[in-house]
Amino acid sequence: MKNLYLILIFSLILLAGCGRNGKKEIDNYKFVYDEGMVWNTQFHITYRGPEGLKDSIRTVLDEVGSNLSVFDSSSLVTKVNRQDSTPVNSDFIRVYEMSKKINRLSDGLFDPTLSPLITAWGFGPGHKATPDTARIDSLLKIVGIEKTRVVDSALVKMNRGIQFNFSAIAKGFGCDRIAEMMKRNGVDNFLIEIGGEIVASGKNPREEKWNISIDRPVYSNSDIIHESQAVIAFTDMGLATSGNYRNYHENGKERYGHTISPRTGRPLQTDVLSATVLAPSSMEADALATSFMAMGSERAKKIATERKLPVLLICNDTVWSSPNFEKLLIQ
Repeated sequence: MKNLYLILIFSLILLAGCGRNGKKEIDNYKFVYDEGMVWNTQFHITYRGPEGLKDSIRTVLDEVGSNLSVFDSSSLVTKVNRQDSTPVNSDFIRVYEMSKKINRLSDGLFDPTLSPLITAWGFGPGHKATPDTARIDSLLKIVGIEKTRVVDSALVKMNRGIQFNFSAIAKGFGCDRIAEMMKRNGVDNFLIEIGGEIVASGKNPREEKWNISIDRPVYSNSDIIHESQAVIAFTDMGLATSGNYRNYHENGKERYGHTISPRTGRPLQTDVLSATVLAPSSMEADALATSFMAMGSERAKKIATERKLPVLLICNDTVWSSPNFEKLLIQ
């Protein structure tokens, strides 16, 4: 059976005005669409509100990048990576605390301190892969979020060599921060997507829940043919997908993905080719999707079922969806 791969397609809906009588002034606005590039990926945002919020969107994105981007030499996370103890702000602490939560849930498989190993395998700043055994073993000694803590609004590390890379949660957090800005400005109807991570609120221009097509690319020679796996309708939740088909390197005939094991220091190979997760926030969905990729289908299914999460897993030879995911399917 052909391997199935999952990719999230942002299906744009024809933008149209749809004001409603008797509602607050913001609802008399037409839907606005905004798009651009950020953190080496694209963002797409649809919302009912004033055009002026486009400037606010970019301000929020700049703020998130200045805190969490490892590719920015002046960012807060870069400063944290260089020092033993660094004052951190509320945004950093929010992402750090969520990372610790998912780290515990995944028995350590989700860990933002994998940064040195991510770089060693050619996925971080520099992109020069040097995955020799001696180097990997030495880097494992400085991996582990449990070796860090926040004390009086400062991030303290047991070893200066510990470094953070929040790439598996930052895009989701960016979606959440823009959503919060929208809410502060009275905007309740929006769909925010950054690099495939999403948060939705209210209704779309058709006065319905937001519809998203989840795609399964099938490899044909060197090309990818996209076929729709499912269409779901949801709102007031975050959604994220993770899959090694999106970010990988090839070494001769060997292909390895960007999901690194904090136990072995090497790229993980599980039966999960991709995972889509819905959660209360986009950053939680983002971190969970990465975790489910890393832990394999049996553990992922167990957690999804116990926590009643909407989850879709595409594995080597099967597709599995949780009961709460199936409730979102458009028949």
